[in-house]
Amino acid sequence: MRIGYTASKKTGNAVMRNRAKRRLREVARAILPKAGQPGWDYVLVAKPGVTTVRDFALLLADLETALAQIHRAK
Repeated sequence: MRIGYTASKKTGNAVMRNRAKRRLREVARAILPKAGQPGWDYVLVAKPGVTTVRDFALLLADLETALAQIHRAK
């Protein structure tokens, strides 16, 4: 499984972009080992005004919900 992170300049200055990517990395470390699927590539995108200020527990829940939607049986 491969993971990519992106934070555009819309996210803020370099400090804000790095903070957003650090938070996304931590969320991925916590959730993807149990909810991700082998062979998949994931890209986590930092959203302006959300990723750096949203409660960490809510970010975890957001990723869990998104992965459940992506991987549910069709």
